[in-house]
Amino acid sequence: MELLDLVKSAKESTYKLQSLSSEIKNKALSEIAKNIEKRKNEIFEANDKDLEYSKELLNKNKISVSMFNRLKLDENKMLDIISGIRDVIKLEDPINKILAQTELDDNLILKKVSCPIGLIAVIFEARPDVISQISSLCIKSANAVILKGGREGENTNKMIFEIINESLNDIKEFPKNSVNLIFSREDIKNILSMDKYIDLIIPRGSNDLVQFIKANTNIPVLGHSDGICHLYIDESANIEKALKICLDSKAQYPSACNSVETILINKNIANEFLNKLYSLFKENDIKMNGDEEVKKILSDIGKVEDWHKEYGDKEVSLKIVENIEDAYKHINKFGSHHTDSIISENKENIEKFMTFVDSANVYSNTSTRFSDGFRYGFGAEVGISTNKTHARGPVGLEGLTIYKYKLFGNYQIVNDYTTHKKSFKHKKIK
Repeated sequence: MELLDLVKSAKESTYKLQSLSSEIKNKALSEIAKNIEKRKNEIFEANDKDLEYSKELLNKNKISVSMFNRLKLDENKMLDIISGIRDVIKLEDPINKILAQTELDDNLILKKVSCPIGLIAVIFEARPDVISQISSLCIKSANAVILKGGREGENTNKMIFEIINESLNDIKEFPKNSVNLIFSREDIKNILSMDKYIDLIIPRGSNDLVQFIKANTNIPVLGHSDGICHLYIDESANIEKALKICLDSKAQYPSACNSVETILINKNIANEFLNKLYSLFKENDIKMNGDEEVKKILSDIGKVEDWHKEYGDKEVSLKIVENIEDAYKHINKFGSHHTDSIISENKENIEKFMTFVDSANVYSNTSTRFSDGFRYGFGAEVGISTNKTHARGPVGLEGLTIYKYKLFGNYQIVNDYTTHKKSFKHKKIK
């Protein structure tokens, strides 16, 4: 099928998707989870082919280490894929929920009702688990989706997509082309120009990919370009507990976008904390870079060249700051408004940090790695948004919905109100 015909068909499917019951959508998700579990060895075989191909790309510096790491599927990731789909089944249907009601006048009722966005295009690099995550969320939220993965994961993407589509084809109520996968780079360029049909684009990948998409389309874009996340270690912090959070935030999954990239340390505890952090990070093969003040304490570490740098690997920047104000000013200047956390026993400082840090996810006394749709109880996520419109933070089911206003009347006309024959009540209905 030609790309334009596929897009038109996918757009047409959005209207039927809105009418599907929760039971039908959950049945579809259950079939997908069952069939992915049944055919997981086929997925692993496809993933092995992609890993073999991607090793060549890695050796030629055509992809990063973090991208290669995100590509690999193992038993744990497979369990996450399957449980993620089943968790979406458990979630409340987000469509046709009455968000607000107002009695404008007798027998004139205005309702604000949730509805799908429509046709969503998702362009991603590596991360083959994206297909199942996004497909399951789109099915539950009654959106149609067009997926475009990178060449490095093509075999895995095809296999997971095949399983999803075969599962949907077995459910007669599901419209054709609800979930779609495209392959060529040329398709991306064409997709970006189809604002007549596509309602939202979600990029999942490098800063270069996100910036390219934003610069070349009139379609709304939801997502984030960088994951420059911070930890601030306050002077009141419990040092041993703070060290544990630093290790988890950096080493638990270094290539994730919510992995910490910069650790800020209050000057009053800098000497003790940095020496202990040095030993811990050396033991766990984490490379450290510091500013001039840090290097006075840890002379053999690297020098920070750019506070905007996202390592995506076992490497981190360290900086000594004067106080809480210095910390949040640095974060707002150099961060990507993704996820930032304070480690502190001082309630006033925690409140200041929570208030003044301008990020989608702001934490106290916890790892930055918690910013994730699955961990937030969203079932899964289509991505993390640093936007300030529509959706922010991990975007799950609710982030894939919008709303419409439905007005139920009894043959009223506006002229009666402009001539003051009638007047509005504007009474909120609970």
